[in-house]
Amino acid sequence: MTADDATRHDRIDHHATPGPRNSLQYWTDAKPVWRVMLNYVFVLIARIAPSLRIRSWALKQIGVTVGDGVSWGLEATPDVFWPELITIEDHAIVGYDSVILCHEFLQDEYRTGEVVVGERAMIGAKATILPGVRIGAGAQVAANSLVTRDVPPGATVAGVPARPMSDAET
Repeated sequence: MTADDATRHDRIDHHATPGPRNSLQYWTDAKPVWRVMLNYVFVLIARIAPSLRIRSWALKQIGVTVGDGVSWGLEATPDVFWPELITIEDHAIVGYDSVILCHEFLQDEYRTGEVVVGERAMIGAKATILPGVRIGAGAQVAANSLVTRDVPPGATVAGVPARPMSDAET
């Protein structure tokens, strides 16, 4: 299997919970409190700043890889714990109030995974992207979709969970 054949689950890192409680109870073992607080300040700036340039600057301050000409929508939220696992390639659009997650806190473990939004890809308003997902170049994610799988280049997906749309539906 090549890296391109891997699924999101193949790219997820698993981290065991150190005790009997659920993994969110141990978040301070995973990331320092000061780092998450600092990330939150820059996430807030990226969510509400009136300028795309300021939003991109704020995202870069917390480790998001931001390409040229990226449009980060108002109220869109990057992962506050692991923003450094997000790559937004050139001229991609991340729509209003969408969420890009790079972690999942579960009962016995937490998981992390890089999210890549390809060049000229578009994520619609209020969409949620899960850890480990790759959205191909020129792909489109419809508004309010939950992306649980990779989206091939040029494809359009919609729904919960997001599924490919036929040409008749686009």
